[in-house]
Amino acid sequence: MILLIGVCILGYLIGSIPSAVWIGKWSSGIDVREHGSKNAGATNTFRVLGKKCGWAVLTIDVLKGVLAVSIPLFCRHYFLGYKDEALILQLCASTTCILGHIFPLFAQFRGGKGVATALGITLGLNPIAATISLFIFLVIFVISRYVSLGAISASFFYPFISFFVVKEDARIMIIFTVILGFSIIVAHRKNIKRLLKGEENQMNLLKRKA
Repeated sequence: MILLIGVCILGYLIGSIPSAVWIGKWSSGIDVREHGSKNAGATNTFRVLGKKCGWAVLTIDVLKGVLAVSIPLFCRHYFLGYKDEALILQLCASTTCILGHIFPLFAQFRGGKGVATALGITLGLNPIAATISLFIFLVIFVISRYVSLGAISASFFYPFISFFVVKEDARIMIIFTVILGFSIIVAHRKNIKRLLKGEENQMNLLKRKA
């Protein structure tokens, strides 16, 4: 129980690293939460601060997820022959990491939507499903230039990819993939409304920042 609590706390603290906020303040003295979409995520950082800061935030946020899901690997000597227990710890750390990203302790509990961190988590848990989902995101994004639509689409298909394509059969993993995908979609509820109204902002990473 102590190990479980410790892993959950560590996962939350990792997720709470507000890369967009800190990089914005260090590089330009700007809090990205006061500009653009007012979201502390990579997409808003790209729009407000440009590509260099955007890629830095994206990389850090993905690595947060990878690190969180890897926490039990540092405790592997406790789980020799206990694969299920290690998986439970991974999922607990992943869940609290996402919560930390959305409600960061180090940034007044005002964070991002968790897409990049979720990508890092899925890469750690199931690289094949994560890669296919990332491909779906890229295709939708390139065609529509809507980051939110790409993220929503990838999140929707991720549980199906995990179950039908990768043949994931662990019940707890199936439940986790559904909850993760649903959570990302819910986090984009405002974007969905803007998409339906035709008011969502498009994004082109190939375009030079003015």
